Amino acid sequence: MANYKDIKGFHVQSLSTDTIASQFAGGSWASGGSLNQAKRETGGAGTQTAGLCFGGDAPPFTTTTEKYDGTSWTEVNDLNAGRKFFASAGTQSSAMGAAGQSPGATNSDAVEVFDGTSWTETTENNTGRRQLAGAGSTNTAVIIFGGYITDYSALSESWNGSAWTETNDLNTARARLPSGGIGSNTAALCVGGEVNPSPRNPGVTESWNGTSWTETGDQNTGRQAGMMSGTQPSAIYGGGVNYSETTWYAQTEEWNGSTWAEGSDMATARAYLGGSKVGTSSLALAMGGATPSAQTATEEWAFPPSTSSVLIEGDMWFNSGSGSLKVYGKAAGIPTGTWSSGAVINTGRGIGAGVGNTTAGLIWGGYRASPAAQLTVTESYNGTAWTEVNDLPTAVQFQARGGIGTQTAALSAGGEPTPNNQTESEIWNGSSWAENTEMNSPHVKSGGAGSQTAGIVITSITPGSANVELWDGSSWTEVANVNTKGGDGAGFGSSTAAIYTGGERPGTVAITESYDGTAWTEVNDLNTARYGLAGSGGQSLGMVAGGYPVPSNSALTESWNGSTWTEIGDLANGRYGPMNSGGAQTVSSAVNAFMAGSYNPPNITATEEFIAPAGVATVTTS
Repeated sequence: MANYKDIKGFHVQSLSTDTIASQFAGGSWASGGSLNQAKRETGGAGTQTAGLCFGGDAPPFTTTTEKYDGTSWTEVNDLNAGRKFFASAGTQSSAMGAAGQSPGATNSDAVEVFDGTSWTETTENNTGRRQLAGAGSTNTAVIIFGGYITDYSALSESWNGSAWTETNDLNTARARLPSGGIGSNTAALCVGGEVNPSPRNPGVTESWNGTSWTETGDQNTGRQAGMMSGTQPSAIYGGGVNYSETTWYAQTEEWNGSTWAEGSDMATARAYLGGSKVGTSSLALAMGGATPSAQTATEEWAFPPSTSSVLIEGDMWFNSGSGSLKVYGKAAGIPTGTWSSGAVINTGRGIGAGVGNTTAGLIWGGYRASPAAQLTVTESYNGTAWTEVNDLPTAVQFQARGGIGTQTAALSAGGEPTPNNQTESEIWNGSSWAENTEMNSPHVKSGGAGSQTAGIVITSITPGSANVELWDGSSWTEVANVNTKGGDGAGFGSSTAAIYTGGERPGTVAITESYDGTAWTEVNDLNTARYGLAGSGGQSLGMVAGGYPVPSNSALTESWNGSTWTEIGDLANGRYGPMNSGGAQTVSSAVNAFMAGSYNPPNITATEEFIAPAGVATVTTS
């Protein structure tokens, strides 16, 4: 008999505590040395062990500059002019403070650079404004963005060491961004801030590539005036306050290049603070700020040692503290989670098909209500933006939803508008579609699962069929029918281990059936009957969301653990017929799903993303 080491490559460990889910999940804040002067609306630069804090409001407006060595702060030469709400960037020896607010509530266009010893006034930026943010790794390569002039601004300006140049604007005009930006002048991140009209703090994140800004995944908790540290693909955001300054935040969120995840809170909820702008997401500094009074507190963020035990799927250990044998992975099911906003699709529509995940997705076909049309449009997702790619050969809606394949190897099967389309299939090779062998029977509003070379199409609402067909990469074969005929349900999993649930068979049902490669077996029902829902995952760990009617467009999300359904966090918006990440997403250590568009409400362009880690399960032995 094989032992656990033979199977997984390591022994069952004996640990005094459970392992951590990730380095970020194990991160925490600790107190650092206090500033010599309390200040808010201040500038920050540098790293955790070589930080810089300058200017702000003490009150009154201050010119004080302080350096941090990882232990204590030391006062050095002052700014030439007191300001607050300005853009800051750079390192402890090469920093910049640009624009901001001068005494008398005057918008400033003054720019000062720091060489590690003293501040020097340099070329003014083009447009004076306050409550803006900046990014740059030195004081000779900086971008500043957003702010308030006479209204909220989307203006961006780039500095090359000698002159300021206006560049492409942010997509969302906003203000109150102190420290709400990090990165370089060619790869920056703008986060949160205050917009108009309501909601005033939507948590919008935008990414800069040196030429233009692109909207990406929103913060979990929208806010203004927090601190940031890190780079465009890996950053943290801590603290902040809401628009009315009635809620001060201690939350910390980590950015992985596409989504935000919540981590340990700061010790003190505060905003208008400085951050280590060129620090990292694993070693960061937060200084000063307001609660709402000006503060001297410094906090240091750090990941646990790299030697800490981080969860890997399949890990098994004995927790000597609790006396429990535990395993990490899909056995624990999907933890309670929430949906977050992703990038909008270019063509609003629903009842098309989709595959992939939140960083490598593909959607195609569907129906647009106004002007009414079945579509051939195909769009690819990189976690940051949707891009139109080559169209389907034929306009089609109601094809096998649930999707078959991946972003670079997908299969489109069946659908409407004409009977001729109902047996058609097309192959996607990562750049274009090609006609494929037709199916044996019509399939409309079917479920789909599996891969481009091993896919399965489940049922049809027209003509009310229980037929299931299997694609092996060269031909279609009819296999065992589902027990209850009908369509418009959700499919996910693989061609030999699939789930099909919900739909109209006839009437709205909650029926769930499981396929083992030979036969379909009815298993536990959904908690809420509906049709037009979408699914993602594997046979032993999956999820469905959306649908109709409950009593109208549903936002309900349910997770499947291989035997039962559990209601978890809802979509932000109810929708019928979204395009989704589908059966291509085999879930093991995580759930990584998206829903894009909707048939009802029509022409919706919103994308929502769901990412949840696997959990820890206690193993029962006998």
